[in-house]
Amino acid sequence: MFKKLNILDESDKILRKTSVDAKLPLSQEYKDLIERMITELTYSQIEEYEKKYDLRPGMGLAFPQLGINERIIVIVHEYEDGKFQNYVFVNPKIVSSSNEIIAAEAGEGCLSVNRDVEGHVPRNARVTVEGYDVDGNKIKVRAREELSIAFQHEIDHLNGILFYDRIDKNKPFYSEDEIRLI
Repeated sequence: MFKKLNILDESDKILRKTSVDAKLPLSQEYKDLIERMITELTYSQIEEYEKKYDLRPGMGLAFPQLGINERIIVIVHEYEDGKFQNYVFVNPKIVSSSNEIIAAEAGEGCLSVNRDVEGHVPRNARVTVEGYDVDGNKIKVRAREELSIAFQHEIDHLNGILFYDRIDKNKPFYSEDEIRLI
């Protein structure tokens, strides 16, 4: 039985707090919550389920968005039509990043921001992220392009940063000459 998650709105103060490291291995309660997050994120990217359950499309969630001030992120990346790769990182850290800066041409959205926010969010084109899986094993991923943006967006949540904080108020949009838009 599918039950929607209660995702906090941007007005909630917990979204502006720096999260604390999660204790490993994760509790069964947290593992169950992560499974629910994966299901909802997957469903939100499949049109039939998105409509059936009235979901907003999203590819990532961080624990603070659910009111839990711990460093855990979940990303469900549709790498090919109808094919998804799940990334669950506990206590993630960006250990290296490219000099090349990109931005999502359409801008970014967030499941905690229930309004359109105009502007490009500059992000590193590639990042290497290290952290732990739910059982406490060390994991590492090299993310590029859209997936790199998702990791940076979700890790920002762990540091109390919302995507629109990174939009330059004086110059919200970039041309293709200034930044690579994807």
